[in-house]
Amino acid sequence: MDLSESFWDTRYKNQDTGWDLGKVSLPIKTYVDQLEDTSLKILIPGAGNSYEAEYLFKNGFKHVFIADLSKTALENFKNRVPNFPDTNLLHINFFDISEAFDVIIEQTFFCALNPSLREAYAKKIHNLLNSKGKLVGLLFDKPLNEDRPPFGGSKKEYATYFKPYFDFDIFEASYNSMPSRKDSELFIKLQKK
Repeated sequence: MDLSESFWDTRYKNQDTGWDLGKVSLPIKTYVDQLEDTSLKILIPGAGNSYEAEYLFKNGFKHVFIADLSKTALENFKNRVPNFPDTNLLHINFFDISEAFDVIIEQTFFCALNPSLREAYAKKIHNLLNSKGKLVGLLFDKPLNEDRPPFGGSKKEYATYFKPYFDFDIFEASYNSMPSRKDSELFIKLQKK
């Protein structure tokens, strides 16, 4: 299964982004709206078009970083949000990131990774977070594709990856998912152990 940089870049060039909501996801917007500390350093890995980063940035969060393998996705974002700092656009493989963050937002990156990398993802997120840092976002809670992204799964499966590294603050069905994702998402708010 080819999930290389060229695979993702081609998807963005061809606008083959069926997972893209075209706006900030309501559960993540709701979480962001209750944050008071705009100095938080926030990472959105596999950010794609990252309406979440745009929303954060336009609401005073200046230490938001987006990472993606696709240069086209990052260029699309920069064209849409021209004032976003170039230094906060990371054209990098998630597993090569070495900075530390206070919050990492998960929005359709986990489901895009080869499922064989899920345990490594949980460990890497843990390593990227500062003390008491949080992983916040959404995971698909249903079976999806087996041969290409998005890859689905279950709450029970996901818990096995995250339990060694995180305390679970929220790990439950999302009550305010977008209509197209109703009853198929978990909202997670996990704190680094």
